[in-house]
Amino acid sequence: MTTTISIPLDSSILLSLKIGKDEFTREPLFINALMLYRQERLRLGKAAQLEGYSRMGLIEKFQRRGEPNFDTEHTQFLSEQSYVLHELLAKEQGV
Repeated sequence: MTTTISIPLDSSILLSLKIGKDEFTREPLFINALMLYRQERLRLGKAAQLEGYSRMGLIEKFQRRGEPNFDTEHTQFLSEQSYVLHELLAKEQGV
């Protein structure tokens, strides 16, 4: 289910900014996603969904904007994946 939220805006603001309404409405979605993610009210996946990105897409956008990314679930997964890979390599090498 999708909910639509309307924001009345004088068109002269868009003209002053020299951007379209689509570009203007994307920024508040990113700011909300970032704020809710930082407050730990949304996990990374839901924050990405709010903005219409994949998890990796949002991580890349965070990186481009210099925002830290602390998704503990993803970090834990990568850590476990790294451990399993390390153990498999050790077995192959007979260590």
